[in-house]
Amino acid sequence: MAKNPEATDNRRGRPPTRRPQPRRAKAAPAVSSADIEDLAPSVPGAAATAAAVPAALRPHLLRWYDAHRRDLPWRRASGGEEERAYAVWVSEVMLQQTRVPVVVGYYERWMARWPTVRSLAAATQEEVNEMWAGLGYYRRARFLLEGAKQIVEKEEFPRTASALREVRGIGDYTAGAIASIAFNEAVPVVDGNVVRVISRLYAIADNPKESSTMKRFWELAGQLVDPLRPGDFNQAMMELGATLCSKTKPGCSGCPVKSHCQALALSLESSSVQVTDYPRVVPKAKPRSDFAAVCVVQIAQGLGEQVTDTKGNDDLFLLIKRPEEGLLAGLWEFPLVLVDEGKTDLLNRRKAMDKYLTKLLSNDVGWKPDVILREDVGEHVHIFSHIRLTMHVELMIINLKDGADRLCKKEDESTKLKFANESSVDSMGLTSGIRKVYNMVKAFKEKRLSAPERSQVSTRKRSRRSKQ
Repeated sequence: MAKNPEATDNRRGRPPTRRPQPRRAKAAPAVSSADIEDLAPSVPGAAATAAAVPAALRPHLLRWYDAHRRDLPWRRASGGEEERAYAVWVSEVMLQQTRVPVVVGYYERWMARWPTVRSLAAATQEEVNEMWAGLGYYRRARFLLEGAKQIVEKEEFPRTASALREVRGIGDYTAGAIASIAFNEAVPVVDGNVVRVISRLYAIADNPKESSTMKRFWELAGQLVDPLRPGDFNQAMMELGATLCSKTKPGCSGCPVKSHCQALALSLESSSVQVTDYPRVVPKAKPRSDFAAVCVVQIAQGLGEQVTDTKGNDDLFLLIKRPEEGLLAGLWEFPLVLVDEGKTDLLNRRKAMDKYLTKLLSNDVGWKPDVILREDVGEHVHIFSHIRLTMHVELMIINLKDGADRLCKKEDESTKLKFANESSVDSMGLTSGIRKVYNMVKAFKEKRLSAPERSQVSTRKRSRRSKQ
């Protein structure tokens, strides 16, 4: 979610008129980014009503919100102001880059486990990651925990937007949401929904990704926010953008502020303009393509002459902890190494993986595993906001004998590793991409390692030992 805008009186008198311009594909009519008065379209009464927009708009929007707001768990938060602030904080962080229906379940589970900021501060990063698994953008979870620790250490929950911005991970939007909703401070919030509403209210066709345009939206949001009910007003703006004022199918006929909407007025005046021309659609940058070899290393325990149960109930999986900075910082994954696009064939991938595992494990342990099985499983494409990662997955079942105990104790300054059995892996806070890889391997084992094939693998293992 984001922050709310408000439009106040113009200081220069009547705004200049502007004629609607021809519609352009995937963009709104071009317009200057000077002042708000320069954005008012040439519609009857526009100049006279521009200064009165905030005062006239607020009661209509608030009445609509009171009657139509969605029943969401964070809006039902009880307790004092600090409890309310914590609930708003958690919900707003979860709602960044994530749809409401997805967030509801996560929010309820989170609050059941950590109902207060103090209880969250006592959690570990592992526990938080486990609860967050599947929501993506894991840095948000890390910042929530670090922010909670910071607040508990200071023994006071910040009550103003300026003070909240001093907390780790809390930016302008989250600070405004907490301060207005929990502490009734008359400050704005601006997220994508609010940008869309304001862009249409004032027919702002500038690129919403540019810093100067975003600064403008914040200024307008600050003018619009209701001084008596700032929290409800901010939520109403976001609610309007999330429901009626949608990206592609706005419900203008039922909009509580349609009489103030300059984009709607323009569209009624000229067939070359549509409400959906605002805000301007800016093409996303094409994500770069990365390629990786991923090896799910399964350590078979107590093999003897038999291949372990293919369900892996008594086996361990090797997991590597990512560095504490950068993409997916501090999260656990199976051994993964990036490879060049031209070296994604099986031979080159295995060379890269073997080199990585040897460097990672051989110094203290002597990485000389008895390989029972090593097979290609397939590939999975995972899309990040800026990366398209193609993961080529293989399964390697090995026997380390008594080397596993020493390996479990090995730690390194830049990376950590551990063994986890299947039940532990099932409950870990793995990213959705790594979870998909793990499920691929489980399905592969169930399908390929049937009883006859296990027998063949066991025979190959015995014959290999007989030659030693």
